[in-house]
Amino acid sequence: MGTHMKTTIEISVPLLNQARKLATRQGTTLRALVEEGLRKVVAENRRPDGFRLRQASFKGKGLQPTVAGAGWDRLREMAYEDHGG
Repeated sequence: MGTHMKTTIEISVPLLNQARKLATRQGTTLRALVEEGLRKVVAENRRPDGFRLRQASFKGKGLQPTVAGAGWDRLREMAYEDHGG
């Protein structure tokens, strides 16, 4: 199986003529221009990789001194204090 595939697309005559002139001026092919354009459109519409958590901090100054060095176990204990946990 090759790396290219033939296909047929319909392009308006004025756009096709402009593209041919541009390809000639740039010393390239119409196919190369079409591929370049498709790559740009695909790249612009690519979904971002992975999940990004939005910045949700508030006007604080970080952790309180009493929990600054606490591990997850201690933080969990504090979160569930007085809640039956």
